[in-house]
Amino acid sequence: MIEVFYRHRTLRKQCAIEEGSAFSLYMGVDVGTTKIAVILLDFDSGTIVAAHNAFNSSEVTDAEGKARGWSEWDADEAVELTFKAMAEVPSLCSPHRVKGIGVTGQMHGMVLVSRNRRPLSPFIGWQDQRCNENVPGTDASYIERMTRLAGDPGFSREGCHPATGYMGSSLFWLKQKCALPSQAATACFLPDYLATRMTGVGPVTDSTNAGGSGIYDVVSREWDADLIERLGLRSDMLPEVRKSGESIGGLTEEAAKRTGLEEGTPVCVACGDNQASFLGSVGSRRDTALINIGTGGQISLWVPKYLAVKGVDTRCYFDESYLLVGAGLCGGRSYLVLNEFFKEVGRVFFGVKDDEELYDRMNRLASEVPPGSDGLVCEPFFTGTRLDPGLRGTWRGMSESNFTAGHMTRALLEGIARTFMILYAAMLQEGVSPRECLVGSGNAIRRNPLLTEILSDTFSMPIMIPRHGEEAAFGAALLAALGCGEFEDIEEAARLVRYE
Repeated sequence: MIEVFYRHRTLRKQCAIEEGSAFSLYMGVDVGTTKIAVILLDFDSGTIVAAHNAFNSSEVTDAEGKARGWSEWDADEAVELTFKAMAEVPSLCSPHRVKGIGVTGQMHGMVLVSRNRRPLSPFIGWQDQRCNENVPGTDASYIERMTRLAGDPGFSREGCHPATGYMGSSLFWLKQKCALPSQAATACFLPDYLATRMTGVGPVTDSTNAGGSGIYDVVSREWDADLIERLGLRSDMLPEVRKSGESIGGLTEEAAKRTGLEEGTPVCVACGDNQASFLGSVGSRRDTALINIGTGGQISLWVPKYLAVKGVDTRCYFDESYLLVGAGLCGGRSYLVLNEFFKEVGRVFFGVKDDEELYDRMNRLASEVPPGSDGLVCEPFFTGTRLDPGLRGTWRGMSESNFTAGHMTRALLEGIARTFMILYAAMLQEGVSPRECLVGSGNAIRRNPLLTEILSDTFSMPIMIPRHGEEAAFGAALLAALGCGEFEDIEEAARLVRYE
């Protein structure tokens, strides 16, 4: 199903401007494994004048792969879907007004690309579990073997612990399986491949994406050649790292025809979706913490210099600074688990086929339960964590009075909020300055006012929601405007963020 939405009032206002006027638009494209989002940003006013969402239906994981927890996608099909989504937007405003294109998307995962810029492998997504499998004949997983081979100092300068679904891990698995292509190939991220198809250049990447590979030194901001050699990988298979926001080329004639934009429109090097979402959500980075909850979730804090915090990623940001990111696999996915459980009870015991309003009922019941859920506590780690994939969820403290649907729902939401509070506390313990407010982004927050309230109460901070949706695409458009010289720096670009 494709969802299309437009900001009608703003759109009429902007597109009614005569052809001779000078307002400029920047396109932001966010290609994820759930959906593809495209926006047009009027940088003068900071408003989204048009937007389009499309479901990403390019997954090709077969039944055997699904049974093993694999996640594989057709990269070319993802590009085709993105081009179609892009074509829906410029038809509403003159294409020549689009002065630049910013690209972001899933910052973990990997696709191998040939010299003629075509995929040699499926895109292996961030949810792929193949590297948690044991190496044949051993009781160690591929991730554990990577850690052993890395030795000392291991992954200390990578900003993150190696995890299944990361580029470095997937390359290591392919190498161990003797499954790397015999011909020359470059490993890149999905948004990098999209930018390559737009421009005919590359693949190239930036430090915000490279830092999500597990084999990139985020301190020196270079591929970690020593670590790569110890893992038995090849540095010449990795993409060139360019400056974030830099134009890598213009739209090719073919891409222009497919998208309805003008040939030669500048395309910026793709960036990580976490960093793009931070830029598109946080107006004042020094005193704000961002909590983004979609399928999973992250809490992100900006710091001016590199800092290591146990259990937290240190990710490159756009201006040589960093984001501390506590990534949790709990979020909308965890809430879905409980939703599906309630649906199964309805089917099995009462013959209910489906209930589209079930989330609303869950929230209503949970809102009637007092904070603390009368002692019921949920640990919502149904699919583990990055550091402990084998961890599983629990409810504890059940009694006759709190074993209800409302209590279970509120306890799960409180568990999600508590997970991010623990990560925030770990950052503070390492000397990070306390923040004054929260910004909440992602559909799980936008569509669940109760979760927003619980987050605010848990952190004892006010929480603000960006006025615009599609925060990552918004951030990518801001970065494109910066790359085209519309702003002096990242902080000036971030001032266009407005809140409800």
